[in-house]
Amino acid sequence: MNCRKEFLVRPGSHLQLKDFDPSFADKREDKKSARSKIKKLQKRMDELQFQLYAEQKRSLLICLQAPDAGGKDGVVRHVIGSMNPQGCRVVSFKQPSAEERGHDFLWRVEYQTPKRGEVVIFNRSHYEDVLIVRVHHLVARKIWSKRYEEINDFERRLVADGTHILKFFLHISKEEQLRRFEKRLDDPLRRWKISEADYSEREYWDDYATAYEDALSKCSTDDAPWFVIPSDHKWFRDLAISRIIVETMENLGIEVPEPTVNIAEIRRKYHEAVEEVEKGGK
Repeated sequence: MNCRKEFLVRPGSHLQLKDFDPSFADKREDKKSARSKIKKLQKRMDELQFQLYAEQKRSLLICLQAPDAGGKDGVVRHVIGSMNPQGCRVVSFKQPSAEERGHDFLWRVEYQTPKRGEVVIFNRSHYEDVLIVRVHHLVARKIWSKRYEEINDFERRLVADGTHILKFFLHISKEEQLRRFEKRLDDPLRRWKISEADYSEREYWDDYATAYEDALSKCSTDDAPWFVIPSDHKWFRDLAISRIIVETMENLGIEVPEPTVNIAEIRRKYHEAVEEVEKGGK
């Protein structure tokens, strides 16, 4: 399956989430085969990230958005966790601080964008400012309605400066979310994730769906595409995202730089050092 083509939100289209089945999984795959393929993709992802870090010419920004219990942390751990932390960073955007509220909504986001050679994952992102802000009427409509174009301009600038952008919406059903909440209640190691907002926010499910539909439709561009990833099945979610990331990075044509030293001379010195050690051993 071509996951990039299958789950892409086509620029200029008007997306409706009801047209995307959150429980979808490729019938040619199963959990066991998917895990094997994910491991191979993780290895390839690690190689590509190393090359990106060595090249120091461009960067990759991955945005993860989802309802509560949608699987953002799971993707970070099981997919992107294969990358070397030296060149990879995860940023989580919580409720803005007083200082952050004193600036434009993109101020705190721009500060966290990747530098050249780096991969950055936004666990929630600047899209919160057209989602929760809209659903809970935290700012006036005339303010948040202008932010779609501001976001597009912001992402356009990042791309022009060498940052490649992938945005994933982890699409789960309302029923699957409730099952995951139940697992958190039953698992002492996961109870720390529980909050009263998990259940109160479910009352706004349809409002969030509408807000997501507008954000994904208005802000999926050729340079910064959105993908709606069916996420009721975690194994398929991880497989689809792994494939899209690897395919995207392979298409960048990353080139490892040539060495800045005389390799022949370094090799000669190496052999001299080896001979000296061997003589000393005798």
